[in-house]
Amino acid sequence: MLTEDSLQEIADRLAIQELLYRYADMVDSRDWERIDEVFIEGAQLDYTSTGGAKGDAREVMAWLDRALEPWPINLHCISNVRVRFEGAGAVCRSAFHAPMARGELGAQNVITNAGYYEDVLVRTASGWRIQDRVCRQTLMQGELPEGYEIPD
Repeated sequence: MLTEDSLQEIADRLAIQELLYRYADMVDSRDWERIDEVFIEGAQLDYTSTGGAKGDAREVMAWLDRALEPWPINLHCISNVRVRFEGAGAVCRSAFHAPMARGELGAQNVITNAGYYEDVLVRTASGWRIQDRVCRQTLMQGELPEGYEIPD
């Protein structure tokens, strides 16, 4: 029999999955105005495994915007979401698979990055948000174009 507590946990798990999908959509569409729908103020991110930035979410997302600029096509997918509730918050590990491309269909330069997001989540008045994230890239398929450098 479902209890009020078990129904709340199901609702929280679905809301956390939606949060992760909202992040992927924000990045793929470069809709950075939605950052407050994903991260709490002062959230800390570590994307150093990708050759990227570490620090405040707004600064790291500004770096990500520069890094993705040469890659207009992104199909960021998040799966294998595992959530563990701890007190009023949660920790979450999810897999990401993020192909990105440039050029004309059929002759595109495509690179796929994949790995894990390790998140600390907090419930706010506006719903679940990411407080801390470590991006652990474990795979890069394809080659960066000659002369391409990941921006600072």
